[in-house]
Amino acid sequence: MTKRKIGERGMSTLNIKNLHVEIEGKEILKGVDLSVNSAEIHALMGPNGNGKSTLLAAIMGHPKYTVTQGEITFDGQDVLKMAVNERSKIGLFLGMQYPMEVAGVTNSDFLKAALNSRRTSPIPLFTFIRTLEKAVNLLQMKSDLAHRYVNEGFSGGEKKRNEILQMILLEPKIAMLDEIDSGLDVDAMKIVAAAILEQSVKSQVGLIIVSHYERFYQLIQPTHVHVILDGKIVLSGNHDLVNRIDTEGYDWIAQAYGVQIVKEIKTRPVTATSIGTCAVKERGME
Repeated sequence: MTKRKIGERGMSTLNIKNLHVEIEGKEILKGVDLSVNSAEIHALMGPNGNGKSTLLAAIMGHPKYTVTQGEITFDGQDVLKMAVNERSKIGLFLGMQYPMEVAGVTNSDFLKAALNSRRTSPIPLFTFIRTLEKAVNLLQMKSDLAHRYVNEGFSGGEKKRNEILQMILLEPKIAMLDEIDSGLDVDAMKIVAAAILEQSVKSQVGLIIVSHYERFYQLIQPTHVHVILDGKIVLSGNHDLVNRIDTEGYDWIAQAYGVQIVKEIKTRPVTATSIGTCAVKERGME
């Protein structure tokens, strides 16, 4: 596995042990074990409906997902005892698969409030503007972004870039990105991947990335790859595993490890609240 230098922020570790999660009485995760350290990039792969998004939502504290067994700790702290905003403040971040629109709240006000919620004193205006402009330029977003309402009227690709913008400004210790590449064209995918990698190196953020696109993983070059089938991580490896799955699919893994591939049942996506929102106002995801 690739090793990366840990800077002044020090090492952070997210540990998940024997995690069981259900939604509306149906068990989705059936004993997940995973450890993610600073500066590592973990790819979480598997067919839809097998538990990838459930794992990320449970880590972040979505109230519709009930943890029935197991533990989640972050730098030794019991994450399961924390509200969503507390999880954000200690350094966890979730880039949403379906980012919500927040009418009447501009991006600049939203991001500044999120930043100030984790500071002892408000961020100086000039510092905030300079930081925001730098991140906007990195992601090649429109110059009027600061004055637009959060995600309102945004294209799918703009919404995903806006999630990465939040990640860059909030500088989490562990960031989870749920299909952040969906809705992006090839050029935009390269821009987003480059921004994620820069953040990984600059801030040593540990990453858990869910994607169905081998192209995106080629750009990101994950240090660890995990396959989740029927609610369990059944196989882990390095980037070579991405290539094999792209060529052969998941059936060979199911057969080799004697597990069933869950067929996805199409339902409406769970309405999500941005983690940035949770950092500002003490509330759970709706």
